Formats: sequence, C-alpha cells, structure tokens
Amino acid sequence: MVIPVRFVWPHGGRAVFISGSFTGWSNMLLMSAVEGCPTVFQAIYSLTPGYHQYKFCVDGEWRHDENQPYVPTNEYGIVNTMFLTVDVPPPMVGAPMPYGSSMEVDNDAFRRTVEVSDGMSHEVVPRMSEIDLEISRHRISQFLASNTAYELLPESGKVIAFDVELPVKQAFHVLYEQGISMAPLWDFRRGQFVGLLSAMDFVMILRELGSRGSNLTEEELETHTISAWKDGKAYLTRPVDGQGRPIQRQLIHAGPFDSLKDVATKILKYEVATVPILHSTNQDNTFPQLLHLASLSGILKCICRYFRSCAGSVPVLQLPLHAVPVGTWVPKIGVSNQRPLALLRPNASLNSALNLLIQAQVSSIPIVDDNDSLLDIYSRSDITALARDKAYAHINLDEMSVQQALQLGQDSFTPYELRSQRCQMCLRTDTLHKAMERLANPGVRRLIVVEAGSKRVEGIVSLSDIFKFLLVG
Repeated sequence: MVIPVRFVWPHGGRAVFISGSFTGWSNMLLMSAVEGCPTVFQAIYSLTPGYHQYKFCVDGEWRHDENQPYVPTNEYGIVNTMFLTVDVPPPMVGAPMPYGSSMEVDNDAFRRTVEVSDGMSHEVVPRMSEIDLEISRHRISQFLASNTAYELLPESGKVIAFDVELPVKQAFHVLYEQGISMAPLWDFRRGQFVGLLSAMDFVMILRELGSRGSNLTEEELETHTISAWKDGKAYLTRPVDGQGRPIQRQLIHAGPFDSLKDVATKILKYEVATVPILHSTNQDNTFPQLLHLASLSGILKCICRYFRSCAGSVPVLQLPLHAVPVGTWVPKIGVSNQRPLALLRPNASLNSALNLLIQAQVSSIPIVDDNDSLLDIYSRSDITALARDKAYAHINLDEMSVQQALQLGQDSFTPYELRSQRCQMCLRTDTLHKAMERLANPGVRRLIVVEAGSKRVEGIVSLSDIFKFLLVG
C-alpha cells in the first residue's frame, strides 16, 4: 500500500529538489513553485506507511526545514522526518498553503476526485503549469539529443526487406506470415533502398480491385511487382512537376549516429511509422547495410528506461491523461486535439472501415457495441490477413463486415503479436508516465481509454500523440 504525500518547502529559492530514504537518497525529485505563491515549492510522492527521512536541496545547497520534525544523523547531517500511518488522511508535510492559493498538482491528481458544489458532483482536473511543461520538454529533449540511434539496435534479430521485383501478392503474404506491418524495399539495379511497402499499400490495392474502373485485375495481381505498383501509385498520389511527371520522393532514413531526437522528428514530420537505420561504407552511399527499423516505440522505451528511477524530474509525467493535451477524446472527457474520435460498429462494412482509415488518417479504429463499449479494434495491419489463401479474391468489401474480417485473421496464430495485445486499455485517471510505460512495450501502438467497469470508449492515445506533445507541443 502506498499513500500520496505532499511535501512543501515554503522558504523560497530558484531550483528546489527533495531527496530521502524513500528514494534511496540517490535520486532528487523536482519541486514545483505554487502558482500565486512563488516562494513556496511542492512535490507529490507516494510513500509506504512507516518512518521516513528527507532533506531539501535549494539552489545546490542541502537544507532541512526547522518548522518540520528533524533529527541529526551521522551520514546525512540534520534531516527532516515523518512517520506515516494508514489510519490518517494523506498528510501535507511542511507549512500550510495560503488560503485561496491555486495548486498546480494536488494529492488527488493520482486518483479520481470529486468537488461538490450546489449538490452537483464535478471531477477536478489538475492543471498543468507552463513551467512544469517547459521543464519536462527540456529534460526529454535534452536526453534525446544526447543519445543516438545506435541505442536502438538490438543485440540480435532480423530485418525483412523486399526486392522491388517481388510480386505484390507474395509480399503481402510474407507480411501476414511474419506478423509485420511493413518492410523496406531494395532496388538491386540502383544499389539502394528506395521505399517501404506497408499495410496501407494493401488497403489501396483492395480499394483499386473493388473499383469498377480499376486497371488492376485479380489475375494481374499474381504477377504485379512491387515496382509496378509503386509506379502506378505515384501517378495517383504524388505531386507532379511542370511536365506532369510525378516528383520522386526520397526514402526517409537515418544513420546509426543520428540523435534520437532527429529520428523522432523525422517520423513526426514525414508522418511515417518507421525510419530505416542505414549505414554505408561507400562514398556514394550505395549498397548500404540495413541495421534496424527505428520506430517511436523503441525511442519511447529508451525514454522510459532512462527516467524510470527519476520520473519526478519530469513533472508532467505525474499528471492524469485527461489533464494533458494528448490523444483523441470524446467531447468533454479529455483535452481535445481538434480531431473527432472515429468509432465503428462490428456490422459496419469492411469498405467503410478502409475508407475511414484513409480519410481520418488514423492507423486504427475502435470497434464498439451500441453502448460504445469496446469490443475490438481494427487497424491497418489487420488488412494483411486477407492475403492469406487469396481471401481478397473471394470477398466483396461492401458485403464483408468488420467483425467477419477480424474473425478471418483470428483463424490462425499470428506470430509476434498476441491477440491480448490488440486492445491495450487504460483509464483517463492513469498518469502519463504509466501510459508511456505501456506504449513502450513491444507490439503496443496505441492505448484505448475506457471508462472503468463499462469499458465505454472515452479516447485513444497513440505513440505519435505522445511525441507530438513532448517534442512539438
């Protein structure tokens, strides 16, 4: 059992930290100035019942508060003390706060709170101060800028790449069998990696096959190469030059010694799911080695690993999700990012799901019942299941439901992505730090925010949402 405790330093300073027996005396927790009372600093930390010692570090000097209980020690000099029991309310350690002052973070930020006014109950939403936000972004940005993509490379593993002359049908069958959603494309004639083949390509191919005016038949798909598909797609989707020719896009990639911040920024800027990490010993950069496919998940794992023991130094990590402008929410639940939350019923047609994935520019859509309670989720990667046994050749996108499409993908075991990972859920009262820890797990790309008990969908938070908030704002 742990109890949230508010520590207060009321004697001023520019930078105030607290450390104690509860941190092993090895980590310092940043204390935040109270809004409207700049000489008072506070921090929230959850403690186990029992005896604790602590001390304040004010502008680089260790100090104790004489207005709080203190004892002399041989190892740490004079330290403040407290004895925490379970039969009393969570204490505030330090001087009482001035009447009417507005707290930036309250004890109850770690659990649901209710404010009663005129007989009505209202949920209290903790406020995020600009100072805390600036400190948090600076610390994370500094960490990412000082570490390189080399940190992402696994000790062992494999990376699958396709030759551009491979038939599209075979490529998507491999994606499905290997449980991956994309693969780099290799052009042997040019001696370079030239792009990526993803599940979204298969979505566009299925829509093309279902179009009455399609130039691509099911028979042609058997021999249609990745190169031919990419060339055809270029005329449909890419901007053209003055002579009507499509402007060639360069492959977005990074080197092993590029900073993690640069890699994350590229993923966000170009709206891609992954960035190949390439290294070439040739001066013309031909025939490079494909070292890794960098993703936001791997970068987030590095962040969580580094700040796990000092999360208090990044103040916004302690705020509940619905108090942070991150993710897409049902109106009046969380802080909106101006995008509507897309939901589908299980009897919706597969064609409507594919159209929504493209039009809403999202990677997944929650599947809900008539009460908006979560049943499943349909994502871009699920479409590769239709490559199994040429299922795409026997279905009508308007007649097949989303539920039927999901059942088709569940008929066999999918390696590298267990079914239990499909619907990773969280509560809106979960802290940002807890959400980040879960998103850093392999195979988890988004969290569905649900209401406790009913599982009614309240929002969705993705990896890109987290990084846009931390790096872009």
